Amino acid sequence: MPYRSIFELPPKVRANLPQYAHETYQQVFNEAWDQYADRGEAREQSAHLLAWKTAVKRKYRKNEETGDWEPAG
Repeated sequence: MPYRSIFELPPKVRANLPQYAHETYQQVFNEAWDQYADRGEAREQSAHLLAWKTAVKRKYRKNEETGDWEPAG
């Protein structure tokens, strides 16, 4: 199920990432959703995993002192 807006993202994503990261997550998830059409029941989990690992971990870093996610680099 692709997300039509960032307000539909899972609560854990919205709570743990800054708002500016929500759009990146949404975009990567939706692209992965289309790409993984042949994965059956694993489709959604695979799309979430890709969105988190690829988009978030590459573009943002967690500040160890504050616990906040910040843009990388």
